[in-house]
Amino acid sequence: MILVTGGAGFIGTNFILEWVKQHNEAVVNLDKLTYAGNLQNLSEVQSNPRHVFIHGDIGDQELVLRLLQEYQPRAVINFAAESHVDRSIHGPEDFIQTNVVGTFHLLEAVRQHWNVMSDEGKAEFRFLHVSTDEVYGSLGNDDPPFTETTPYAPNSPYSASKAASDHLVRAYHHTYGLPTLTTNCSNNYGPFQFPEKLVPLIIMNAIAGKTLPIYGDGQNIRDWLYVSDHCSAIRAVLAHGNVGEIYNIGGNNEQSNLDVVTAICTMLDQVHPSSPIVPHAELIQYIRDRAGHDRRYAIDASKIQRELGWRPVETFETGIHKTVSWYLANQDWVANIASGEYRHWVKKQYG
Repeated sequence: MILVTGGAGFIGTNFILEWVKQHNEAVVNLDKLTYAGNLQNLSEVQSNPRHVFIHGDIGDQELVLRLLQEYQPRAVINFAAESHVDRSIHGPEDFIQTNVVGTFHLLEAVRQHWNVMSDEGKAEFRFLHVSTDEVYGSLGNDDPPFTETTPYAPNSPYSASKAASDHLVRAYHHTYGLPTLTTNCSNNYGPFQFPEKLVPLIIMNAIAGKTLPIYGDGQNIRDWLYVSDHCSAIRAVLAHGNVGEIYNIGGNNEQSNLDVVTAICTMLDQVHPSSPIVPHAELIQYIRDRAGHDRRYAIDASKIQRELGWRPVETFETGIHKTVSWYLANQDWVANIASGEYRHWVKKQYG
C-alpha cells in the first residue's frame, strides 16, 4: 500500500492511473479537490479496489495520521500543491498555506507515524516529495542547466513556497532521520492538465478560434517533460533512490514558449482543419509579460540517469502529438473543466 497526496490533480492522476495498471499494490489517494482536482480524471479506477479515494487536506494532521495508522502505507508520495505561477502572483496566501504549512503538517503526521514503526518498517518506509525546477531561479541563455547542487533562488510566490517545502523535507531527514526523497522536475505537459497552463490553453483556444496569448516576446525557455516520463522517473526514485537525496527530472527538450505554440498550431493545421481560423498561428497575440517572469529553465538530469538508469522516452515531437490527440479526443472532459470559474480566471489573467 502507498499513500498519494494530490492524486486527483494533473500529475497525480497520471501517476495513479499508471500505478494501478502496472502494480498489484493498492494506492490510497488523499486530495482536497480544489479547482484543479477532478475526480472525473480517475473514472477509470473508480470501482477498482486497489484505489481508495479520501477527500481531505494534507494540512489536516489528524486525518493524515489516522490514514497512516489505518492503511499502514510503505510510502507517501506528495504531489499536493498549488502550482500555477500566475495564480500565485494574484493570491499568494493559498500557496503558503498548501505548499508550506500543508507540507509541514503532512511531515509532522508522517514523522509521528514513522517513529512508532518497527525497525524493519522504518528502514523500508519512504517519503517522496515532488517539487519543481523553478526553485532554482532563472538561467541566462548560455548558463549551464540546473543540477541538484544549484543554489535556490526562487522568483515567484509559487516557487518560493515550493522552495520552503523542499527545505522542510530536507530538515526532517537531517534532524529526525525521516527517510525522504525529493524530485525537482521541469515543465510537465500531457493528458488531464488543467487548461490554465500553456499547452492545454493553446490547444483549447486554437480549436475554438480564440486568441493564443504569449507573454512578452515569447522567448522564455523551458525544458518540457511529458507527464508519463515524469511518472516513470518518480517510480524509479521510489524504488531505488538513495535516502535523503534530490533527483532532477527533465525531458531534454528545451523549447521557447513561441516554439511550443507554433508546434501546436502546425499540428492542429493538419489534424483539425475544421477550426474557425486556419492556419491557427494567425491567432497568436503577444501580451504584456507577467511579473517576475523567469527567462530560462533547463535541467541536468544526468544524476538520475547515471544512478537509477532513467531516461525520458518521449521527444517533444512525440509528446506534443500524444497531448494534442488526447485533448481532441476528450472534448467532454475539456467542456466540464471549462467552468465559470475557469472562464473568469482566463478573462482576469489575459484580458
